[in-house]
Amino acid sequence: MHAPTGTQHELTLQTPSGPARVVVTEVAAGLRVYSLNGIDLVETFDELVQPPMAAGIVLVPWPNRIRDGQWTQNGVTRQLALTEPGKHNASHGLLRFAPYRVVFRTSDTVTLAATIFPQSGYPFHLETEVTYALTAAGLDVTHRVRNVGAEPAPVAVGAHPFLKIGDVPTSDLVLRVDAATHIDVDDRLNPIGESPVDGTRFDLRAGVKVGDLDLDDGFGGVGPAGEHTLTAPDGRCLTLWGDETMRYVQVFTPHIFPLTQSAAEPVKGLAIAIEPMTAPANAFNSGAGLHWVQPGEQWAVRWGIRHAGFDRSVSSPTR
Repeated sequence: MHAPTGTQHELTLQTPSGPARVVVTEVAAGLRVYSLNGIDLVETFDELVQPPMAAGIVLVPWPNRIRDGQWTQNGVTRQLALTEPGKHNASHGLLRFAPYRVVFRTSDTVTLAATIFPQSGYPFHLETEVTYALTAAGLDVTHRVRNVGAEPAPVAVGAHPFLKIGDVPTSDLVLRVDAATHIDVDDRLNPIGESPVDGTRFDLRAGVKVGDLDLDDGFGGVGPAGEHTLTAPDGRCLTLWGDETMRYVQVFTPHIFPLTQSAAEPVKGLAIAIEPMTAPANAFNSGAGLHWVQPGEQWAVRWGIRHAGFDRSVSSPTR
């Protein structure tokens, strides 16, 4: 049986904290597996199912949503396909179901590429790449977008990893988000403003237990280090970091994530996505964080997952 996410690209590396393993999918260049010393560091999913709740996929040329799938350029209103029909939005870019081709491959690194051809609502021609590289300290991810068309192209980049420390209940992890503002939204999760997090439930800078959260919220004003952390009670920590372009982040804590996949009855529970983004929702209309890639220009964006304290952990079997 062929996997609905295509070829599975497996990476391995022996690190001071034990063996690291990553599996990246052909479709959407998604992060399906990331484990360290046998402990899952992202929510995995079976290769015979599609990524649940967009787990691990690449979001380009925009992350999050575009209200009504409409945006205007030089007086011309463009209409994108409504890929989130329930909320009447265009969601998560144009490569969610696209296959990526291998450009470069070693035992611990893979570079995948996909083309965005001019189409309804987005008349631009882009070559995109994403590189996943295992290191002794974690996983580094680099996105490259090259404009091979004749006109400047609006681009934003994001990713959708669900993080975990697999031998600890996700509800017991402490989340810290280094963000000074909250993206206020309407009932369709489209921005209507941006406000300081000070004194509100959205101030996550000091740390909040994931079990106390119910979020599908965007944040801005990300600090200079661009670091957000998940910490276990024993001190082990994952840090999701982004470069200077990643000034926004989405935090999503669904309580019905399919933790196991079964044709009969999947087990559902709490999960947490920490989604680095170069721009917030509806950036094609607001311009916030939007980068215009000039003809012939290549734009690069980096983020990654760093681990600490795992040299003290004991190997635990994965699902």
